[in-house]
Amino acid sequence: MIVVLKKDANKEKQDKLIDWLKGMGLGIHISVGEYQTVLGLIGDTSKVDMDLIGSLDIVDSVKRVTDTFKCVNRQFHPDDTVVNVGDVKIGGGNFAMIAGPCSVESEAQIVEVAKAVKAAGANLLRGGAFKPRTSPYDFQGLKGEGLELLKIARKETGLPIVTEIMSVSDLPLFEDVDVLQVGARNMQNFDLLKELGRIGKPILLKRGLANTLKELLMSAEYIMASGNEQVILCERGIRTYSDYMRNTLDLSAVPMLHELSHLPVIVDPSHATGIARMVPPMALSAAACGADGLIIEVHNDPIHALCDGAQSLTPDEYAKLVVKVNAVRDAIR
Repeated sequence: MIVVLKKDANKEKQDKLIDWLKGMGLGIHISVGEYQTVLGLIGDTSKVDMDLIGSLDIVDSVKRVTDTFKCVNRQFHPDDTVVNVGDVKIGGGNFAMIAGPCSVESEAQIVEVAKAVKAAGANLLRGGAFKPRTSPYDFQGLKGEGLELLKIARKETGLPIVTEIMSVSDLPLFEDVDVLQVGARNMQNFDLLKELGRIGKPILLKRGLANTLKELLMSAEYIMASGNEQVILCERGIRTYSDYMRNTLDLSAVPMLHELSHLPVIVDPSHATGIARMVPPMALSAAACGADGLIIEVHNDPIHALCDGAQSLTPDEYAKLVVKVNAVRDAIR
């Protein structure tokens, strides 16, 4: 249920209403906008008298929400959420350029790539330390050592780091990581999501290989319901009947997620296609359809990369792409 308060509603009466609703065992999500304040009622609202609440002089309107996701729902939070990562803002008209290698391989590699993508215009550095791989024989990442190398690259460039967490047991290692990424295979790892909801760090949540938008939003709900409102949604391609690319990039998800939710939405064209030459057109399309950012794999030597070299751009290719992305964004403003 949503209770919309009138502009400049009496603060004392507002507090009394919130206390009364909490006394009924309801959770209250408060969203203060420029023109109105919205109270999102979470819990069993079947016994709430809508007519009684609607008759209060501070209340503009009351309506029930049938969607199972509440915290992530734009009806609960009409204004765009802006996630802050240091000085970088994501969402609400702010565009994030996240770039870096699939896997951290060495200090020289990650520092070189970090400097190159920063010079090209990236404002966050991605790099995998813990790698979920389909085959147990593939490179699994440098794990804790990889995290330390990412921190060195951050110190060298000032770029906040984005890296994937796979297990609740690894959380202590991520205390100094700026953005924790939940990969597609862990999108419905609910124990992990609940734990990430208890920390005060931005979470980048990727859509699963065969998950619906509602399932993605419900996974974000797990994080937000546990107390963490700093969630970034990521469309990274889904499994369809396509036989020439790794996945199908569902760009229609971007405007639909913006319609359904207030959370920022970014796109990963690298994992979506699995082919480096397909990344630029898909990145430009993502910018054109209103994405709040791009996360792109960049490697200084893709042919010899230990992971996903086929989908990685070179630093020069990435620099050229950033120019085109900015041109598209200027064109649609």
